Amino acid sequence: MTALAETGGKADGASQHTVLAVPGMHCAGCMSKIERGLAKVDGIDGARVNLSARLVTVTHDPALTSRRLVQELDQIGFEAQPRRDELSAPVSAVKPLLAPLAVAGFAAMNVMLLSVSVWSGAEGATRSMFHWLSALIAIPAIAYAGRPFFSSAWKMLRHGRTNMDVPISIGVIVASGLSLYETIVGGKDAWFDGALMLLTFLLAGRILDAMMRDRARAGVDALLSQAAQGAMVVSADGALNWHEAKDLQPGMVMRVAAGERCAADGTVASGTSRFDQSLLTGETRPVPLHDGDQALAGTLNIDAPVDVTVSAAGQDTTLAEIARLMEAASQNRSRYVRIADRAARLYAPAVHSLAALTVVGWLIAGAGWYQALVFGVAVLIITCPCALGLAVPVAQVVASGSLMRQGIMVKDGAGLERLATVNRALLDKTGTLTQGQPLPDPAVIASLPAEDAAIALAMASNSRHPLSRSLAQALTKAGHRAAAITEVEERPGLGVFAQWKGQAVALRRPDHSTRVAVALEIPGKPIWLIPYSDQLRPDAAAALQRLGKMGIECTILSGDGSDAVAVVARATGLTAQANARPQDKQEAIDRLKNAGKRVLMVGDGLNDGPALAASDASMAPGSASDVGLQAADFVFMGESLQALPRAVTTSRRTMAVVRQNFGLAIAYNVCAVPLAVAGFVTPLIAAIAMSASSLIVVANSLRLARAAK
Repeated sequence: MTALAETGGKADGASQHTVLAVPGMHCAGCMSKIERGLAKVDGIDGARVNLSARLVTVTHDPALTSRRLVQELDQIGFEAQPRRDELSAPVSAVKPLLAPLAVAGFAAMNVMLLSVSVWSGAEGATRSMFHWLSALIAIPAIAYAGRPFFSSAWKMLRHGRTNMDVPISIGVIVASGLSLYETIVGGKDAWFDGALMLLTFLLAGRILDAMMRDRARAGVDALLSQAAQGAMVVSADGALNWHEAKDLQPGMVMRVAAGERCAADGTVASGTSRFDQSLLTGETRPVPLHDGDQALAGTLNIDAPVDVTVSAAGQDTTLAEIARLMEAASQNRSRYVRIADRAARLYAPAVHSLAALTVVGWLIAGAGWYQALVFGVAVLIITCPCALGLAVPVAQVVASGSLMRQGIMVKDGAGLERLATVNRALLDKTGTLTQGQPLPDPAVIASLPAEDAAIALAMASNSRHPLSRSLAQALTKAGHRAAAITEVEERPGLGVFAQWKGQAVALRRPDHSTRVAVALEIPGKPIWLIPYSDQLRPDAAAALQRLGKMGIECTILSGDGSDAVAVVARATGLTAQANARPQDKQEAIDRLKNAGKRVLMVGDGLNDGPALAASDASMAPGSASDVGLQAADFVFMGESLQALPRAVTTSRRTMAVVRQNFGLAIAYNVCAVPLAVAGFVTPLIAAIAMSASSLIVVANSLRLARAAK
């Protein structure tokens, strides 16, 4: 979706929508601050954050310019810029964190090695030398590796706000400062290793989370890429000129050649051809279009050139409307983080207050400033939410690896959480319940005489048409060999024609057939009609039965015709809705969600894109269109439909482990925080305890390595 007008938005009545790129967002707290902060600005009706793509859609008065919105976000503490075409690809949150993680980890290992001598009882000049060596390594490493936290904390504090990075930054800086002070005065303790360990685990957790977010869908851009980049326009005097898609205007006449896609919506002005509309409707059978029929952007002209009078171009096409539906649905989906948002909102002030009370309490108890600060830093470090931060992303990564080994790719880690709760499944027909490619009727193939089959194989092998290729594969698999034919000619839209022993033979389109079929014509013999059908996926019945036992009710929701859908519905025993447009599928999902259902959508086409984005969880087969692959949370690469119940089972096990991880993290804080407040914990011990809690969470998550078996 590209920006419109000055703001990158689209006018909508009295309001305007502006899309802003905010690469600095990384957690639920960021979402909350942006949405609540912008909602307080006069003239802004609302703001919706898409955390995966790091975009903010602002609904506002047209009088507010994009510059003003950028300034308001800067006041909240986030840099932003209007989204343009070159910014359409989401900015990776992983790459900027890799170098800081490497520096922190490498420095932590070296400082830990130097600290072994100090822990072993080194005294005097030896201890001082190791402290100075640790300082020389740690100070530059902390300054570099801590930048993601320091810069985020400074932006918030500069505007009188706070976030989770503020107590982290304070703890690291104060611990490093006290350690440097101890080094200078020749003290006994220094906690450089603790500060570096803290940064290492925090960065590792943030990278794991960002890895899953970077896999989130980019379906809108993939969808828009299906439209042609331009078209040949026929002028009034008959001249042909190339126009880019963005320059097409209603009333222009496009000449769409065979094999080209429409660059805009319009009506056929002259010519007759068949169009592949599967990108928009899911219907695999090409649709014949004549004068006055509607041709849509993104559909493929198969047979012959046609002239199309443009009725809608650019952002007004049906393709662009589907993209808008996907954009809105994917932004709505980000609401799943609201519980984490509330926890994030409470964390920073609670930790600040607890550390401050610890310092004040020890001062009142008679401790000096130095000792009180040490205990306060220990509280800041030991309450670091590393274990909480790792609880979800580590479990997601391990479970994703387990599913990947079973041929199921997890594209959105948060989808595991949503998939675990689904109790309703909507399944597309073509390419989802079925294998997605028409296959010749096995009974007819078995009935063909050997000579006729050899002639059919020879003609089919000379064509790249999907039906011919499928027939050639079936005949070859049945053990037939191609006959010797000559003068082979493939006529687009009609079939393959040749000479066999001086006689004209043909593998052509039938004269009259309500089904997908080809006709084999050999002189002196009856015409063989070879019908095609789309076969169900292996184990489809068993997979659907298994989903039913898991409490998930399944229904077919397809854009195909009612006859084709009825065949699959009878074979699977499922209820079905046919002729469903993209809007119909999204509306069906909205109705189910309003009724309290948690919906899983399984589909493979562009027409499924908005539904995949709007559902609570989504899955697509590996043979899906680029948009289906981008929009889905999960992609299964195998032929078997058993991937569906396997993914649901794994997601439910994953969420059980996540709940255990949260329980372990909470139990750690309940036990450790009182000890830190009471002064029994130094910053080094606090860092070790924090690291140990993180390792326990990681170890618990590793149990998911075989969850998809």
